[in-house]
This record gives sequence, structure tokens and C-alpha cells, in this order.
Amino acid sequence: MITCRLYREGMLKEEAFDPGRASDLIVEQGARVWLDIADPNDRDLELLQEEFSLHPLAVEDARHRNQRPKVEVYDGYFFLAMHAVSLAEDDELQDSEIHAFAGHRYLITLRYPPVFDVTEVLKRWDRQPELTQYGGGFLLYALLDEVVDGYLDLIDRLEDVADSIEDRVFADEPDQDVQEDIFHTKRKVVEFRRLVIPLRKAIDMVQEQPGFVTPELGPYYRDVADHLIRSIEFADNKRDLLTTALEAQLAQVSNRLNVIMKQLTSWAAIILIPTLIAGIYGMNFNQMPELRWRYGYAFALGVMVVSMFLLYRAFKKRDWL
Repeated sequence: MITCRLYREGMLKEEAFDPGRASDLIVEQGARVWLDIADPNDRDLELLQEEFSLHPLAVEDARHRNQRPKVEVYDGYFFLAMHAVSLAEDDELQDSEIHAFAGHRYLITLRYPPVFDVTEVLKRWDRQPELTQYGGGFLLYALLDEVVDGYLDLIDRLEDVADSIEDRVFADEPDQDVQEDIFHTKRKVVEFRRLVIPLRKAIDMVQEQPGFVTPELGPYYRDVADHLIRSIEFADNKRDLLTTALEAQLAQVSNRLNVIMKQLTSWAAIILIPTLIAGIYGMNFNQMPELRWRYGYAFALGVMVVSMFLLYRAFKKRDWL
């Protein structure tokens, strides 16, 4: 499905026009065109190539999914790949890949499933018509800002998850599932960083394009870059926190194992004494002085009980039992 919008002098003038008119509209003075395609196919890309005179390599780039964020500069426009990242209802990371062709008089967005919602982007274009006159630079800014703001929302949710994990790690009762949750959350943070970090360099390259980011738009792009840097720093903090939580969890498991080993060793030592005594008197020798003693049996049992009691008190005093 192709969505079209035409702006003139900063105002929305026409919607849902024939995409085949795009090549004529973008040459008109003061015209700004936005074309959006959700889940584009080869026919859609061929139309874009014909109407906007896109380079074949740029179109070939747009055909490939799972690209790292990047910018490829061509004559009069550039190709941008980025990822809108969020958490789905099942708390799994959801990656909405977006490709964009941005020129001074147009912006083309290609959204791949799961499709990123551009409703807020359109509202921002309509709320700030005075900035739309700056062309594709402002149109792209609004899209980038919404994507990066989504990063901050995701980090807030990951922060809540990380705080919950930290509480579970240091809880009085051991949580058998916390280690798995730490690994799962840390994997999401690492995946988030992989999808986001290259976008920082891409935004810097966009700002360097002469005539695209005008002096009036400079502060807006710097604000997006600042939010992106904050997102990356927060993600690094969450990764370090989860690493620390994992180390603390492993240390607690090791400590609990040491306690169990001390308890087992203590009980083994307690049981060893009566076993030793019983073993001695179980030997088949005729010349053993206590064998025919009247109180030998009671004496042996008494020695066993007293020895076990003394060992139990000694281990208990050292907090081994």
C-alpha cells in the first residue's frame, strides 16, 4: 500500500494522489512530497526508481532486510536504514526496520513488518507546518525523533525489569528462575545496542549533507543525536547492572553450595565416630579386652553418643549446622 502526501509552502495540500505524479510534483517550486510503502514489493521499488531516478544500487539496498543502520550518499539524495525497536506484549524485542530515501524535496519511507506506526510522525508534520517548508530535512527529522523517543521508552521498561531482577537476586529466599531472566534480559540489551549504536554515525553523516540539514534544523537534529546518545548510555548502564547482578547471583549460589558442603561434611564427621567404634568392635579377634566386659556394650554406646554430641556442639558453635 502506497501512502502519498503533498506539501506546499509548509501546508498539506493533497493526499492519496497517484504515485506516478511524483516526478512532476517534486520539480515544482515549494513542493514537498512524502511517499510511504508498507512492506514494499519489487513493483513498488521499480516505481520509485522510475519516478525519483534512484540509483540501482540504492534500490538494491532497499530490497534487503536486516541491515545495520547506515547512510549511503548519492547525487541529490541519500539512503538511510534504521530500526525502530520496542517491546512486544510478550516482552520480546520487536524490530521494525525502516528504509528511507531523503532528498531536499521529498522523503520516501519503506516500512517492513512488523510495521512501525507513523501516526505520530504525521501529527508532528501537521503541528509544525512552518518547518515543513525546509523540505525533506524536517520530514526526516520528525521520523528520526519518533524512532529515537521509542528507544528511551524501551530503556525505561528495561530499567524496570533490571530493578526487579536486582531485588530478586538479593531477596531472602533464593529464586531459581532469576539467573535465566538475567541472561534473557541481557540478551535483549545487547540486541538493542547492536541495532541502535550505528545510527549515531548515520545521523552525524546526515547532518553533514550540505543543504539538507539547514541552520534552522540544526538544533533539532542535535536534539535527536543527544537522545540517541542517552539511550546508548542507559543501555550500557543496564548491561553493566545485569552483569553485576549475574555475578552476585553466581556468588550467592557458590555460597549456598559452600554451606551445604559444610553441613554434609559436619554430619559425615558426626556419623564417622560411631562407625569407627562399631568397626573396631566388629573385628574378628579373640583377644579384645572389652569383648567379655559386662558393661562393654553400654560403654561403647555411651562413647558413641558423647562423641556425636560433642561434635554436634562444636559444629553448631561454628555455624556449620
